[in-house]
Amino acid sequence: MEMWRRVWRDGLAPRLSPAALAALQLGLERDDPRLVQGAICSPPALQALSGRRVVTACALGYGGWQGEGLATVGEVEDYFQQLCDGADEHMAERAVCRFFLNWYDDTPRDEMRRLLLAEVEATRRRLPLAA
Repeated sequence: MEMWRRVWRDGLAPRLSPAALAALQLGLERDDPRLVQGAICSPPALQALSGRRVVTACALGYGGWQGEGLATVGEVEDYFQQLCDGADEHMAERAVCRFFLNWYDDTPRDEMRRLLLAEVEATRRRLPLAA
């Protein structure tokens, strides 16, 4: 299995809420232009801009922004960092999320969308049904 998939399946996906996964799925299906590659979010994740409203976000940030109701650069950056730190801890490897992030950023958009959408759908199918 490719390392990006392993990091997604074992390190990142289990940390995303059903709402974040649903939002990411919809963004991938619709090719939402607010779902971007190459940055955590826009405006950039800088301390001076932490209170600004998010305009675009990467897959991880997008889930928090669109699914969890996060609104500011600081909130999305913190969410992103918590996901990555959780993956690192769970997989016992520092910066393990880089395997997913490098794949996500470097893969042509259509291919990334197709492959990540399949992973998100599979993750959602494995979720327990709500009571």
